[in-house]
Amino acid sequence: MRAVLMAGGSGTRLRPLTCDLPKPMVPILNRPIAEHIINLLKRHHINEVIATLHYLPDAMRDYFQDGSDFGVQMTYAVEEDQPLGTAGCVKNIAELLDETFVVISGDSITDFDLTAAIEFHKRNRSKATLILTRVPNPIEFGVVITDKQGRIRRFLEKPSTSEIFSDTVNTGTYILEPEVLEYLPENTECDFSKDLFPLLLAKDEPMFGYVADGYWCDVGHLDAYREAQYDGLAGKVILDFAYKEESPGIWVGQNTYIDPSAKIEPPVVIGANCRIGARVQIEAGTVIGDNVTIGADAILKRPIIWNGGIVGEEANLTACVIARGTRVDRRAHVLEGAVVGSLSTVGEEAQISPFVRVWPSKKVESGAILNINLIWGNTAQRNLFGQRGVQGLANIDITPEFAVKLGAAYGSTLKPRSKVTVSRDQRNISRMVTRSLIAGLMSVGVDIQNLDATALPIARTVIRSSEVEGGIHVRVHPDRPDYILIEFMDSKGINISKAKEKKIEGAFFKEDMRRSQIHEIGDVAYPSQVLDRYCTAFEKFLHIETIRNSRAKIVIDYVYAVSGAVLPQMLDQFGVDAVVLNASLNKTAMSTTNREALLTQLGHVVEALKANFGVQVSANGEQLILVDESGIPIRGETLTALMVDMVLTANPRGSVVVPVHTTSAVEQIARRHDANVIRTKANPTALMEASQKNPNVVLGGSGDMGFIFPELHPGFDAMFCIAKLIEMLTIQERSLAAVRSELPRVIHKTYTVRCPWTVKGALMRYLVETHPAQNLELIDGVKICQPYDDSWVLVLPDASEPLVHLYVNSNDREWVDESLRDYRARVQAFVERESEAVASEVM
Repeated sequence: MRAVLMAGGSGTRLRPLTCDLPKPMVPILNRPIAEHIINLLKRHHINEVIATLHYLPDAMRDYFQDGSDFGVQMTYAVEEDQPLGTAGCVKNIAELLDETFVVISGDSITDFDLTAAIEFHKRNRSKATLILTRVPNPIEFGVVITDKQGRIRRFLEKPSTSEIFSDTVNTGTYILEPEVLEYLPENTECDFSKDLFPLLLAKDEPMFGYVADGYWCDVGHLDAYREAQYDGLAGKVILDFAYKEESPGIWVGQNTYIDPSAKIEPPVVIGANCRIGARVQIEAGTVIGDNVTIGADAILKRPIIWNGGIVGEEANLTACVIARGTRVDRRAHVLEGAVVGSLSTVGEEAQISPFVRVWPSKKVESGAILNINLIWGNTAQRNLFGQRGVQGLANIDITPEFAVKLGAAYGSTLKPRSKVTVSRDQRNISRMVTRSLIAGLMSVGVDIQNLDATALPIARTVIRSSEVEGGIHVRVHPDRPDYILIEFMDSKGINISKAKEKKIEGAFFKEDMRRSQIHEIGDVAYPSQVLDRYCTAFEKFLHIETIRNSRAKIVIDYVYAVSGAVLPQMLDQFGVDAVVLNASLNKTAMSTTNREALLTQLGHVVEALKANFGVQVSANGEQLILVDESGIPIRGETLTALMVDMVLTANPRGSVVVPVHTTSAVEQIARRHDANVIRTKANPTALMEASQKNPNVVLGGSGDMGFIFPELHPGFDAMFCIAKLIEMLTIQERSLAAVRSELPRVIHKTYTVRCPWTVKGALMRYLVETHPAQNLELIDGVKICQPYDDSWVLVLPDASEPLVHLYVNSNDREWVDESLRDYRARVQAFVERESEAVASEVM
C-alpha cells in the first residue's frame, strides 16, 4: 500500500521556526515531524511514500532522498507554480495511485493504529474513510458526525462556537479509493474537506469515519509544538527516539560529554556531539539537539534547543524554543513561550520576554530587554536612544506600533495632563510616525500641542515660549535617508538629558506605562501664530536696518525637503533678494550623491546671478553648507572656523562652544579676539547645554551639526544663521571668500577603524595608560595633546556603531600624516589582539 505525505505550506502560525524550514521538517525530539510520520507508516507496513511538496521542497528531498536510509521508498511531487490544496495535490499524482492508499498530513504527531483503520475501511467497502479523534475543543478542526455504523452524515470545517455539534474531529488522515479522485478537476486548487467530501456526501458515496484511539496533536502553532515535545518525553505518544536511553528517562546521543557536576532531571533528550558544562541544571522536559554547547552554570527549564545551538555560562532558558545555530550568550534570559529563530544571537545579559518571537538571523544586543516581536530590521538594540534621539529604519524599525509604545513610554514619565509639543518634517513617513506618537501620548493622559509640519528651529522657539513640559520632533535622518529620527526636547527646547532618556527607556522596555480612563485621555490642540512667535524672536536679535541697507542677493537650496520656507518671506521683508531652488517636496529623501549634484548646481547659480553667497539648507532647518561668491562650497571644519571668525569679530571677548574633535583653528581665531573656546562631548545635547549654561556664549556648534545662537533659542538654526551672515558680512564689509582666505591654515584629518563594542573600553584604558597624564584630555574619548602647540590626536569611540574615529590636527602636515599612520596602526593592532583574546576565551 502507498501513502501520500502532504508536506503542507509554510506553517504561518509556527513562524519564526518555519521561515527557512517547511513545517514537516520541524524537529520533534530531534527528528523531523515527517520522520515520525514515516516511522508510523513503517510500523503498519506501508513502505511506499509519495511526498507532495510546495514550500522549500529541497529541505525534505535533501533529508530523505530516496528513503532507503529510512526503510521506505520515497518519491516526490512538487507543485511548481501554485499550491493546489490538499486534494488538488493528490489529484496531480492520480496516475501513481491505482489501489487503496493513505493520505496523511505532514504536520501532526500521532500513533494511531492505521492497520485497524484500513481494515475498517475495507470491511465497510468505503470509498473514503476519515480517521477521526475526539478533542475537548473542536473549534480549530473539522467537526464530523457519524451514524452507529460509522457512516458520515454531516461535517463542518472549523465551526464557530455556536456551530459546534460534535467533539469528533477530522485529523487529516484519510484512506481513499482511487476512483474518488475522478470527482476532482485537473490542475485546480481544491480541498478534501471543503470540496471532495461534501461532494461525496451529496452523491451518497459510502464515506465512513473511523474514531481512532491513541495520541494525536496537530502541530499547527507554537504552543502545540512545545506540548508535542513534552508529551513525547512523557510517553503519552509512541515515538521512536533517535538516541540510546542511557538511564531511565535520559536519552543521550553518541560522543556527547556531560560534566559530572551537571544535574539532570528525567525525562530529557540530549543529542549527539554535545558539550554540557559544569554545574548545568537541566530540568525534566528539556530537549537538546545535536552539536549543542551548554556553558557552565546554565539553567535549562524545559527549553527546546535545536541543532548547533550555543548557550553561554549562567544563561537561563525557560520553556522556550531556540532554533538551529542560534547563540544565547552569558547570563541571557529567554523566558517562557519565547521563540528565537535560526542563526540569531542573544547578547550577554539580554532578556527575551515571555511569548516574544525573534525571526531568523537577528541580533538582540547585550543588555537589551525585548518585549515585542523582532521581525523586521536586524537588531534589537540595547538602548532606545542613540547619539541623537531614537532612530531606525523607516517603517521597519520605526513602525506605527513602535511609535505608539514610545509615545506612551515618554508620556508615562510626565505627570497626567502635562502638555508637550509634537512637530515633524513634511514627509509622509514622518506624518505617520507622529500620529502614532500622539496616540501613545493621549493614551496616558498627556495633552498635545500639534505644530504639524514645522522646521525644527521653529519648534524649539515655540517650546521655549510655551508652558509645555517638552516636545517631540520627527524627521527623516539628516545623514541616512532611509532612517527616521525622533528627538525629544525639554521645556527649554534642549534635547533631553541622558537621565531622562533612561527613564523613557525603562518605561518602554519594562512596559511600565499607565493607562488613562476615558475621561482622562489627552487632548490635541493646534496652536496659532506659531510662525509669528518665531519671526518676532528672529527679528529681535538682528540689526534689521543693516540687512535692509545691504541690498544682498542670496540663493537658498532646500534640496527638495523644505519645511515651510519661512526664511525667504522674512528676508523679503528685510529687502534681501532671496532666490529659492528646489523648494518642492520630493517623496524620497535625497541621497548624498544627489545632494552633491545639487550643491554643484547651486555654485553655478550663485556665479551666474552674481549673488553674495549661496546656502544649501538641510536637516529640517538645522544644518547648512555655504557657497561663496565664486561658487566654491564651504563646509565641515572650514565652515566652523569661518563662523567662529565672523561671530567673534562681531563679539570680541565672547565665548564659543565647539565639539571636542573640531579643528584647533578655532583656538587660534579666539586668541586673535581675546575670546574663549569651550569644548564639549561630540553630541548635540552637550553642545546645547554648554551653550546655555556658560556665560557670554555667542556661538555654539560645528559645520557638521549646525550652529547655535543661544540668544535666540538653544538649538541649531540654519535660518537665523543665514540672516546673521548677511548682517555680519555687511557690517564687516567682507565677502565669504575673503573671510576664508584669512583663516588659519590648520591640517585636520580623520580616519575610522572598526572596533567591537567589547574592545572599546580596553582600548581607551590602553591609550590612557601609555601616555603621560599631563598630555591627555578626556572630555570625550582620549585626546593626546602636544605640550607646546595646537597639535593633537583624538581617539573617539562611536556612540552607536562598533567603530572608533581618529582625528589628527596640527599646523604641520608631515606631523599629521605621520601621527595618523602611527595611531591607525596602534589602534588596529590593539583591536586585533583583543579580538583574538576574546575569541580564544569563548572557545
